[in-house]
Amino acid sequence: MRRRHIAPDGLVRPAALAGLIALCLAVPVAAADPACAPDRVTLIASPEPVSYRVEIADDPDEQARGLMFRTQMDEDAGMLFIFPSPRSAAFWMKNTVLSLDIIFIDATGRVLNVAEKTTPFSEAVLPSDGEALAVLEVHAGEAARRGFGPGTQVIHPAFTAAPAEHRCP
Repeated sequence: MRRRHIAPDGLVRPAALAGLIALCLAVPVAAADPACAPDRVTLIASPEPVSYRVEIADDPDEQARGLMFRTQMDEDAGMLFIFPSPRSAAFWMKNTVLSLDIIFIDATGRVLNVAEKTTPFSEAVLPSDGEALAVLEVHAGEAARRGFGPGTQVIHPAFTAAPAEHRCP
């Protein structure tokens, strides 16, 4: 026998109504939070949070190419490299025209370290100071100008192990 959520008198049962209301309220809130959009990353910095529009590099081909050969990038833009699991990461600037700040981020969304003002075309290895789940590349000088450094919290849906107050729904 099928369960019915409508009582014999035609009224919707309170539990079913409450569930429907909760669903309707939750969906717009999650969708409206710009910090949790997949094409944005937000860093909690002083004096206020800073957001960047990001291209996502989450497959080996995209990650190998990164920002190589690009001659320009908007000031509020960057590239977010997301790995399948945390790992020791190392980047270089081979074939990269733009000087960048390379921000290594752990699984909780905390900045591990920043390679600041990298040298274009350099083949020097720039390693993470721990296991990184993601790496954010932004224009050179952004980390110093905005106060990003070890411990800075980053908000993005990729950081499912982030503290509850910084976790995307």
